[in-house]
Amino acid sequence: MIEKNLPENLIHSAERINTKIGLDSTEASKEIAAIIVNAIQAHDDPKRHFKLGLTTGASPVSLYKWLTRYVKEGKCSFKNVDIYSIDEYYPLSKNGKQSRNNRLHEEFLDLVDIPKENIHLPDGTVPPSKITEYCAFYEKQARGLDLLVCGIGEHGQVGFNEAGASPKSRTREVTLPYQSRKRQAANFNGDVRATPTAAITIGIDTIMSARKIILMAWGESKTDAVKHVVECDIDPTYPASYLQMHDDITLYADETSAAELTRIVAPWIIGPCEWTPKFIRKAVVWLCQKVNKPILKLTLQDYLLNSLGELVEKYGPYDKINIDLFNDLQHTITGWPGGKPNADDSTRPVRSTPNPKTVLIFSPHPDDDVISMGGTFIRLTHQGHNVHVAYQTSGDVAVLDDVVIQHMDAARELGFGDRLEDISKLIASKVPGEAEPRELLDIKAAIRRSEARGACRSFGLPMSHVHFLNLPFYESGGVAKFPSSQVDVDIIKALILELKPNQIYMAGDLADPHGTHRVCTEAAMKAVEQLREEGNSWLDDANIWLYRGAWMEWELDRVDMAVPLSPDEVVEKRHAIFHHLSQKDIMPFPGDDPREFWQRAEDRNRNTANLYDQLGMAEYQAIEVFYKLQ
Repeated sequence: MIEKNLPENLIHSAERINTKIGLDSTEASKEIAAIIVNAIQAHDDPKRHFKLGLTTGASPVSLYKWLTRYVKEGKCSFKNVDIYSIDEYYPLSKNGKQSRNNRLHEEFLDLVDIPKENIHLPDGTVPPSKITEYCAFYEKQARGLDLLVCGIGEHGQVGFNEAGASPKSRTREVTLPYQSRKRQAANFNGDVRATPTAAITIGIDTIMSARKIILMAWGESKTDAVKHVVECDIDPTYPASYLQMHDDITLYADETSAAELTRIVAPWIIGPCEWTPKFIRKAVVWLCQKVNKPILKLTLQDYLLNSLGELVEKYGPYDKINIDLFNDLQHTITGWPGGKPNADDSTRPVRSTPNPKTVLIFSPHPDDDVISMGGTFIRLTHQGHNVHVAYQTSGDVAVLDDVVIQHMDAARELGFGDRLEDISKLIASKVPGEAEPRELLDIKAAIRRSEARGACRSFGLPMSHVHFLNLPFYESGGVAKFPSSQVDVDIIKALILELKPNQIYMAGDLADPHGTHRVCTEAAMKAVEQLREEGNSWLDDANIWLYRGAWMEWELDRVDMAVPLSPDEVVEKRHAIFHHLSQKDIMPFPGDDPREFWQRAEDRNRNTANLYDQLGMAEYQAIEVFYKLQ
């Protein structure tokens, strides 16, 4: 990591937009909330209110919680603040559940002391004949904001300014391209056809007229956008990159969304660094990829010509660094994720005792276990460990209605009861944006439970070791979930106490500010923490391992255990994933990646194996990797 006492101008030397990188969205949002509060309190123009521009979506979720809290604590007031929202679907009722205005009211405006007359939101009900006139009116209002706070999209969108937006654009009606509608479809029960084809948005020029701008970007899906917006040339395909020209702009990112920035990828290029063992590993792996050589073939010149002279000076000679790093990475590889019995475990990632171990795998959805760590799951089972899997949520909303109809049809054909017409009517009665009927959700949850059991049965896990926790926070019936509570934590605590596991596996992709994986893992971590506080000292000897989701893998500098998979194990993992039939050949989430989950998983595991191979390790078919939390 970069030394903490370096001058700010040196730290940000590769950035065209000043960027602050935090551990997670919650802490970063707290800092942004403080900036907003201070700006409001410092506003001293008695002739007008403070003008604040806001947005909706995933990015500001934590921010609104902090602001609401500060108002309740009496630290801030919005009585003299004018709020301007930057966009809205068109045409759409302002009271519709999917309305961005409605969401802004539910998440923030209805929870603070702002007068109704101070709220200015784009009107999605304006008649088409008056839309041009209305946009000109809203433009006049929204120009010259004192502070604008908004997120950026996966491709650098800001508001509904999509790729190709002009830097001179102002408030206007825009047509939403298919990919944008596909991303927004999550707000319309996943139905692209029900997603509006247009929107009202303020323009790039309108945004540039704000006195101060704060951008937010959280999570793996924003990594590419942050790189292009912050460090690359202005590019119309990344509209937020135009904001590099603003005089007072800051982008807040978490470690995941900022992962491709120079001071994260290669901070030694920026300035002096603090050389921890894993940081040395990061530098050497980067160097190998830069010069296209395995570790043991790196030369002194390779180090010196690529800004790593400081590393050699402090920890050289270079060949010692090579050998130490080779051994370090070699020792992460193990075919015994539960520990090898009766073996010297001094250099192994997992101790040999006790054997067999009790293993508890937490899976946020009913398929994350086999997708993200299926090979390791199968190997732990086959090597005789007492393996249990806990599916934290039902995953019901990810089942399409057509799948339900097909199951009802099969039940009728088999003579188990004819509910096809009743369920078809139930599906037809659904209202876009509202929670699905509970009876329908129960059927969808049953489908996902049967698929999860089928996957576990395929590699011999006893059905008594399959647990469905059905955490209440998830059961909202829609995309937006209930807040997690102690009830969720208590359910997890009860299972941990019952099993007393030696190993616990959890999902480690925590960057999404309100995603299911994050909520599930935070609840599990809180359960472990509370059990420790309650005197369960046996947990001190339990190891917690984090796996990543279907899209990204742990960087090699963070890997603590790498489990190689044979060709047969890759196929066995694939067959386990295939049991999740309701999730195959569909895209139950927004995104541009056409691959199915099993293809993503295999490509990711194969790529990890290739990285180890390129560094000079043994060549494997595939590798799953884990980060050790404790």
